[in-house]
Amino acid sequence: MKRVIVSDAFDDLRFRDYRFLEEASQLGALHVLLWSDDAVRAAPGQTPKFPQAEREYSLQAIRHVASIALLRGANNTEALPEIGGGGGAKPDIWVVPQSADAPAKRQWARQAGIEYRVIPEAVLQLVPPAPPVPANPHTAREKVVVTGSFDWFHSGHVRFFEECAQLGDLYVFVGHDDNIKLLKGPGHPLFPAAQRRYIPACIRYVQEAYITTGHGWMDAEPDFERFHPDIYAVNEDGDKPDKLEFCQKHGIEYRVLKRLPKPGLPRRQSTVLRGF
Repeated sequence: MKRVIVSDAFDDLRFRDYRFLEEASQLGALHVLLWSDDAVRAAPGQTPKFPQAEREYSLQAIRHVASIALLRGANNTEALPEIGGGGGAKPDIWVVPQSADAPAKRQWARQAGIEYRVIPEAVLQLVPPAPPVPANPHTAREKVVVTGSFDWFHSGHVRFFEECAQLGDLYVFVGHDDNIKLLKGPGHPLFPAAQRRYIPACIRYVQEAYITTGHGWMDAEPDFERFHPDIYAVNEDGDKPDKLEFCQKHGIEYRVLKRLPKPGLPRRQSTVLRGF
């Protein structure tokens, strides 16, 4: 398998970044050269929004990423540092998004004997279709479900998924746009449901992600009746009487998890990150 390398700060991962990483991974085993905090600061006018440890934690959770290596110190964005900078071996392909393409990069890749690929911006905007909710799928472990808007995805969501996946096979049900607006008011959601579903589906702790079809705090009710989960996991903020009542009625185990970040990382809230 070819060794593919991408190099970036990946400071505030959004839908386009996940699409870029997936597209790059189609070319071979994907190795991320992640800029350290010092490397980000060395770039003109840049300051890391999220610390290096948090950025690395979020990246390692993405199923398309095979490995991560840190780029420390000064950063020449028009070349890869030392030819083995992606984890030890010479990369076969250097991949960049169209917005980061530059003649100097192409020239450097030719001189280094590395294939150079550009992912068009139009491709990065494509949203893969959401799969239909299956009827009572068979799984080797218990079926664990979580629900939410996941409107500004962050490391706290990753940690929540990581903990839930310890209970069984994890499936994410993302609220559809009309219901998120109903529950949270004007301005919500910031991102359409198709994008909000796609990102959780990229996380390695998640088996699959779906879009809900119901309304209210139990917008996943018609979907759960088809899916037949064993465990419904929520964090403390998502604990609602309607959810507990539904689980008691349908014989589903109801788990309330503490909202705690990964040890060593800051606590994140979507409300704070998006500014309202």
